[in-house]
Amino acid sequence: MRIRIVDAFTDRPFAGNPAGVLLLDTFPDDAWLQNVAMEVNHAETAFAHRLPEGGEADWALRWFTPVAEVDLCGHATLATAHVLATTGAHEGRVRFATRSGVLIATPHEDGSITLDFPTAPLSPAEIPDGVAGALGAEPRAAFDTGPHVGDLLLELADEKTVLALEPDHRALAAYSRRGVIATARADDPSRGYDFVSRCFFPSLGIDEDPVTGSAHTALAPFWSERLGRPALTGLQASPRSGRVHVELRGDRTLLGGHAVTVIEGDLHA
Repeated sequence: MRIRIVDAFTDRPFAGNPAGVLLLDTFPDDAWLQNVAMEVNHAETAFAHRLPEGGEADWALRWFTPVAEVDLCGHATLATAHVLATTGAHEGRVRFATRSGVLIATPHEDGSITLDFPTAPLSPAEIPDGVAGALGAEPRAAFDTGPHVGDLLLELADEKTVLALEPDHRALAAYSRRGVIATARADDPSRGYDFVSRCFFPSLGIDEDPVTGSAHTALAPFWSERLGRPALTGLQASPRSGRVHVELRGDRTLLGGHAVTVIEGDLHA
């Protein structure tokens, strides 16, 4: 079967967030899916198969990190939609049945894709004792991002503080169900982005995720309220880096970006 590695939330190879993508006839057993994701060894590997016509979704979609299945993943959904569009496996808008409900991906003529995801319900939280030491910076505020995202969102003083983080990943794993999002307002919005973030998921085997679409379902309402605009651009400032265009629409968040297939080959397993 064909397997592809796709860089998501970027328009050029070797940037953004790489994801494995496999289009299947049906889902094999979970152990096989997990072993493939471990072998691919990227933040997520996406597995999809076509569903019968006439239902609420067109394709079933699941995501696995090297160590666990996850409830929601933006970049691997973008990567899967890109593979469907560029291979002709599906034309136009595609509806994915997932553990987080039906997610919609809409391809555009310029090659970009817009994802329609549920907005994360933010709620203020106490800054946990010890998290500043594990992260390497003192947060201004903390927020819970709800059951589907499951991250602890921490607002930091400024962009340079986010860029300079060198967290203790093992210690940081204790502070959320999934991971920790560190964010701050952009120092200079004329550079083309409104806020910065970095995302750490050591409990899922990912010390730092290159670009995290699902985290932007929490970052969108957070920064939309503070900046007074529903449409914003976020820079995820990992070493690979990537930009996510977000638009808050109440209980839904639109995530926009490009993707590039960098590797295609045969899986013998």
